[in-house]
Amino acid sequence: MAKIDNETATRDEIITLGVTTIAPGLCALAITLAKHLDETDAPTSAAAVARELRATLDKLRAVAPGQAEGDVLDDLAARRATRRGA
Repeated sequence: MAKIDNETATRDEIITLGVTTIAPGLCALAITLAKHLDETDAPTSAAAVARELRATLDKLRAVAPGQAEGDVLDDLAARRATRRGA
Protein backbone atom coordinates (compact mmCIF):
# COMPACT_ATOMS: atom_id res chain seq x y z
CA MET A 1 0.00 0.00 0.00
CA ALA A 2 1.43 3.37 -1.04
CA LYS A 3 1.90 6.05 1.58
CA ILE A 4 -0.32 9.10 1.12
CA ASP A 5 1.44 12.42 0.56
CA ASN A 6 -0.64 14.57 2.90
CA GLU A 7 1.20 17.78 2.08
CA THR A 8 0.48 17.50 -1.64
CA ALA A 9 -3.13 16.49 -1.00
CA THR A 10 -3.59 19.43 1.35
CA ARG A 11 -2.06 21.88 -1.12
CA ASP A 12 -4.35 20.51 -3.85
CA GLU A 13 -7.43 20.90 -1.66
CA ILE A 14 -6.50 24.46 -0.71
CA ILE A 15 -6.14 25.36 -4.39
CA THR A 16 -9.44 23.67 -5.22
CA LEU A 17 -11.21 25.54 -2.42
CA GLY A 18 -9.78 28.85 -3.60
CA VAL A 19 -9.01 30.11 -0.09
CA THR A 20 -5.35 31.13 -0.37
CA THR A 21 -6.17 34.85 -0.35
CA ILE A 22 -9.14 34.55 2.02
CA ALA A 23 -7.33 32.73 4.84
CA PRO A 24 -3.59 32.63 4.15
CA GLY A 25 -2.71 31.89 7.78
CA LEU A 26 -5.02 28.88 7.95
CA CYS A 27 -3.65 27.68 4.62
CA ALA A 28 -0.07 27.90 5.91
CA LEU A 29 -1.09 26.10 9.10
CA ALA A 30 -2.78 23.31 7.15
CA ILE A 31 0.30 22.80 4.97
CA THR A 32 2.59 22.76 8.02
CA LEU A 33 0.37 20.24 9.79
CA ALA A 34 0.23 18.04 6.68
CA LYS A 35 4.02 18.17 6.41
CA HIS A 36 4.35 17.12 10.07
CA LEU A 37 1.86 14.31 9.49
CA ASP A 38 3.97 13.04 6.59
CA GLU A 39 7.13 13.15 8.71
CA THR A 40 5.91 11.55 11.93
CA ASP A 41 6.13 7.85 12.66
CA ALA A 42 4.61 7.93 16.15
CA PRO A 43 0.94 6.87 16.05
CA THR A 44 -0.03 9.12 18.95
CA SER A 45 1.59 12.17 17.36
CA ALA A 46 0.08 11.32 13.98
CA ALA A 47 -3.39 11.12 15.51
CA ALA A 48 -3.05 14.51 17.20
CA VAL A 49 -1.68 16.18 14.07
CA ALA A 50 -4.35 14.57 11.89
CA ARG A 51 -7.08 15.83 14.22
CA GLU A 52 -5.73 19.39 14.01
CA LEU A 53 -5.33 19.14 10.24
CA ARG A 54 -8.91 17.96 9.87
CA ALA A 55 -10.17 20.86 12.02
CA THR A 56 -8.11 23.37 10.04
CA LEU A 57 -9.36 22.01 6.71
CA ASP A 58 -12.94 22.16 8.03
CA LYS A 59 -12.42 25.86 8.79
CA LEU A 60 -11.02 26.42 5.30
CA ARG A 61 -13.99 24.63 3.74
CA ALA A 62 -16.33 26.85 5.74
CA VAL A 63 -14.81 30.06 4.37
CA ALA A 64 -14.46 28.81 0.81
CA PRO A 65 -16.43 30.89 -1.69
CA GLY A 66 -19.38 29.06 -3.21
CA GLN A 67 -18.74 25.92 -1.22
CA ALA A 68 -21.45 26.35 1.39
CA GLU A 69 -24.38 24.00 1.09
CA GLY A 70 -27.88 25.11 1.89
CA ASP A 71 -29.45 24.29 5.20
CA VAL A 72 -32.99 23.10 5.92
CA LEU A 73 -34.44 26.61 5.69
CA ASP A 74 -32.80 27.16 2.32
CA ASP A 75 -34.32 23.89 1.09
CA LEU A 76 -37.77 24.92 2.31
CA ALA A 77 -37.48 28.32 0.64
CA ALA A 78 -36.46 26.70 -2.64
CA ARG A 79 -39.39 24.30 -2.54
CA ARG A 80 -41.77 27.13 -1.72
CA ALA A 81 -40.44 29.16 -4.66
CA THR A 82 -40.90 26.17 -6.96
CA ARG A 83 -44.50 25.68 -5.81
CA ARG A 84 -45.26 29.35 -6.40
CA GLY A 85 -43.72 29.24 -9.83
CA ALA A 86 -40.95 31.68 -8.99
